[in-house]
This record gives sequence, C-alpha cells and structure tokens, in this order.
Amino acid sequence: MTGNADDTILLAVTGWDPDVWQTEFAKAAPARKLVLDTDTAKEKIRYALVWKQRPGSLMGLPNLEVIFSLGAGVDHIFHDHQIPDVPIVRIVSPDLTMRMSEYVVWQVLDHHRLGLRYRQQQTQKVWHEDRRQPAAHEVTVGILGLGVLGRDAAQKLRNLGFRVSGWSRRLQTIEGVTSHFGKDGLKDFLKDVDIVVCLLPLTPETKGILSMSMFAQMKAEGPLGAPVLINAGRGGLQNEPDILAALDRGMLSAVTLDVFKTEPLPKVSPLWTHPQVVITPHAAASSSPQALVPEIVAQLESYERGEPLKNIVDKAAQY
Repeated sequence: MTGNADDTILLAVTGWDPDVWQTEFAKAAPARKLVLDTDTAKEKIRYALVWKQRPGSLMGLPNLEVIFSLGAGVDHIFHDHQIPDVPIVRIVSPDLTMRMSEYVVWQVLDHHRLGLRYRQQQTQKVWHEDRRQPAAHEVTVGILGLGVLGRDAAQKLRNLGFRVSGWSRRLQTIEGVTSHFGKDGLKDFLKDVDIVVCLLPLTPETKGILSMSMFAQMKAEGPLGAPVLINAGRGGLQNEPDILAALDRGMLSAVTLDVFKTEPLPKVSPLWTHPQVVITPHAAASSSPQALVPEIVAQLESYERGEPLKNIVDKAAQY
C-alpha cells in the first residue's frame, strides 16, 4: 500500500451524472484529484470508484490498488471480465441501509393493508372495507438475503409486530427472526411465508431464483391469500414470465418489483399493466453522493494509515 492524499482517483460510471460526485469529492477531499478517464493520469490512478464501468476500462492501470462500488451491489463490476486483481470494496452505508429498510417497510405495509385493492376501488368509486384485514402478528414476512440490508429490514419489521423469517447461504442469527440457510433450509423457509422480500445479491448461484420452481414451494393460502413477492435486489434474480404466470394462476396474489432484467423496463412489458403488479423505477435505495463520499474518503484515509479495508468482496462468491 503506497497511497497518499495526492493520488488520483478514477470515477467510472455509466448512467449517472458524474458532476455531483466530483462536487462532493471536492468538498470532502480537496487535495485529491478525481478524473473521468485514464488518458492523462493512467500511472497516477490508485483508486477507482465505479458503477457499471465500461468493460476493460480498469485495465492498464499499473498502480491501481482498490476498486470501490458506488452502489450496494457489486454484480455490475463482474459483468466486466477484465477486472484487475485488486480488492473490491462494497459500500455499506447507514444511508443506503435506511433507504432500503424504508422501501421494504413501505411495500410490506402496503400489501398488508390491502393498498392495491383500495386503490383499484378508488378508481371505480367503490366504498368497501375488507373486514378480513389480518393483524401484523398473523403475517410472516420472509427475507431472502440476511446481509446488512436484510438484517436491518428484518428488525424494523419485527418492531411493527410481523413474524419474520430469513434465508441466507450461511446461518445468520438475528434476535426474534427465524433463520434458515442453505439449499435444505430454503424449502422450510418458503412453506411458511406470506410476503417474500428478496434482497439477495446477484451471483451465478442466485440468478433466476425467483421462478416457478420457487413459487411452487410456497403455501397456497395465508392470511393475505396467496403469497406476495417483493424484489428490491437485482433484476437478474427474477424470471419475469414466471412471475406473470404465477400471478395469473393464483400462486402469487401480488408483486412489487423495483428491479428488472432490462432497465428501463420496456414499454411493451406486460408487467406495466398487470393489475397485481407494483412497479418502482430501481428507486429502493439510491446512492447519495452527499452521504457516500465522506464514507469513501474515510475508508481511503484509514487504508492509507495501514488499517485493513472493510467490506471486501469475496470474488469467488461475487458478493
């Protein structure tokens, strides 16, 4: 490690306005130089901040030491098959965590309190209270993925009175949450949940996991009718034709989707007009430069003092 405050940082982003990131870096670390390309500073670049970087854009940087993902996920990095062999760091931020928990709680409560049904009644000017509204303690919310985001959402849902269970690749222990893990644990997890919240990372193991084979393992009927699916993880986790088929067959009663295989979601997609689908435009937990840049700078400074990097990605597992 040879970093210092004068080292150059590469900002490699696609689909985001780089100006706001440059502005926040100028405030938080005025001594550091942030560049948008490698043409004039290739040998000086020691850090890269990336979001959906152009494939191959990180190669040929002889002094690159660390890659920082600017979003909660890192699958966008691994779409590039020319990644230098340096540590990759995930962003773990209280701001991102709170935004995701807000989204999860919002959507769980909306489905729990029959929001779709009442909005449809409003368009038809129908006044009808459904007397079968269950209490929170009668409903089990299952969270797929018990990382930082999943654990926080689970705790907040518990505070609202829901029964909460979770599934992860390895056993996670959370007070008040029934934990399942591994392939064998997934079946037990699915048979008890009324609302499934997916916060899994996108990896070769999880690609397409939200499919008919999973929906078929869920219980047929619960206090909300058929189960509800909420996906705020990654679009590659879901099989969209299977989701539509499961809705039409009554295997799912409703879904909320924040992410899609193709973004923006094509206007021809039948998801747009399905009456039991809630769509949000990948807005569950947007990265805020104002919140994230100071944390990235603090991580750089601690690294340059010789302290270990935090939240390093397991490249084999890809998260």
